[in-house]
Amino acid sequence: MRGQILSFDDASGAGLISGDDGIRYTFGREAVSPPAAITAGLRVDFVPVAGEATNVMLLAAAPSPGAPSATPGVPVDSYDFAKAMFAFDGRLRRSHFWISWAILFVGGWVLNFIPILNFLGIVLLWPHFAIGAKRLHDMGHTGWLIAIPYAIGLVGFIAIFATVGASLMTNYAAIQNEDPAAIMAMIGPSLGIVGIICLIQLGFLIWIGVVDSQRGDNRFGPNPKGE
Repeated sequence: MRGQILSFDDASGAGLISGDDGIRYTFGREAVSPPAAITAGLRVDFVPVAGEATNVMLLAAAPSPGAPSATPGVPVDSYDFAKAMFAFDGRLRRSHFWISWAILFVGGWVLNFIPILNFLGIVLLWPHFAIGAKRLHDMGHTGWLIAIPYAIGLVGFIAIFATVGASLMTNYAAIQNEDPAAIMAMIGPSLGIVGIICLIQLGFLIWIGVVDSQRGDNRFGPNPKGE
């Protein structure tokens, strides 16, 4: 059951919860998890037993009119770089996704101009997967969907390789003689495939970067905006 802490006495470790069913329940500090500062106004999830709240889990502060709530101990709109970039659990709001994406884009662009560090670009795949998976979580979808644009890119690369190979086999002499028609017949389909891949990947990026957070808690965690 969900509810809200009405009061808590830090000295005695006892408090009172107003359940969403309209009933008030007493609780003790030892029933609360995770360990955190307990204050009036926090939203909680608990198990009611004979007028007492047990297994109390702190969720978020009750929102004041016109203002978003905050997860206990975490300021609203705080950006956790390490969690955003490297963790796959939880949710990531749109603004933090774009901050992370911009950092990775600039990082990849810089690496392209440093030949000795070019190979490090592959390391950026992990944070790209991480921010994409958590953004999907925030929308209420499985993080495995982040594999779609990469799978399409791989299939497209194979299709380009096959197309170019087939053209070379059938028009090798003309291509060797730099026949413009034969060259266009070879690279034309490849350019079309590249265009399709880019459109799909761009559409996917816009989709996960524009769709709003799923309101309330979902199976991946609480709403990062506290809504």
